[in-house]
Amino acid sequence: MQYGICPLSIVPLRETTSNNSEMVSQVLYGEHFKILEERAQWSRIRVAFDNFEAWISNKQLLKIPEETYFQLDRATPKYSADLFDFVTDHNGHLITIPIGASLNATGLLNHHFEGHSVSGEKPKMEIVKTALLYLNSPYAWGGKSPLGIDCSGLTQMVYKLNGYQLNRNSADQAKQGEPLSFIEESEAGDLAFFDDKEGIIDHVGIMMNDNYIIHVDGKVRIDRIDHSGIFNAELKRHTHQLRVIKKII
Repeated sequence: MQYGICPLSIVPLRETTSNNSEMVSQVLYGEHFKILEERAQWSRIRVAFDNFEAWISNKQLLKIPEETYFQLDRATPKYSADLFDFVTDHNGHLITIPIGASLNATGLLNHHFEGHSVSGEKPKMEIVKTALLYLNSPYAWGGKSPLGIDCSGLTQMVYKLNGYQLNRNSADQAKQGEPLSFIEESEAGDLAFFDDKEGIIDHVGIMMNDNYIIHVDGKVRIDRIDHSGIFNAELKRHTHQLRVIKKII
């Protein structure tokens, strides 16, 4: 088994071994992973944080020793806390990093960081505050940063910054936590899941107070939510069908 780390700002993870392939997720600066399969130009990896598997360009990873991988696994995670910040490399050049970038390996990478960081579990009340940092970020399938993010990327990153682990995709996130019987039982920070006409969960958002929800639909936005689902006041209709609300924390 080989191991690697992301030494760049934001790197796409692809469905197949091609730059034209669908971007299914991203790895952010400092995230470490196992290399499951290595080819001439691509490697299939499993990200340590959420066990997500996809292909990464070999030009955009840095191999690390097995011992280093497990040291990073055991360390208390430390993440960048501002929407965008930077690290300085050994030549004094800047590398921009997004909120949620992992900072545990800056020494290994010979990088220097002087910005704000977060670490450890936060109270549930902080979930919505963190989500609001992403407000108006554009939708991007597979995205995990303020420059482009999808619905489950938003929930995963928000929970990550508050010290909690979520799976990568909405259908897998829906397998976590405890279901609530009624919307009235929900609290700010709980997750609401939505399904399509076939009953497949394909959307997730974060509950707020007073029957509002923050989620990604074209951009990170705030809408009303009721027993039927998400109501978009601009469109004057429901856009997502509610399946279940789950308490993760």
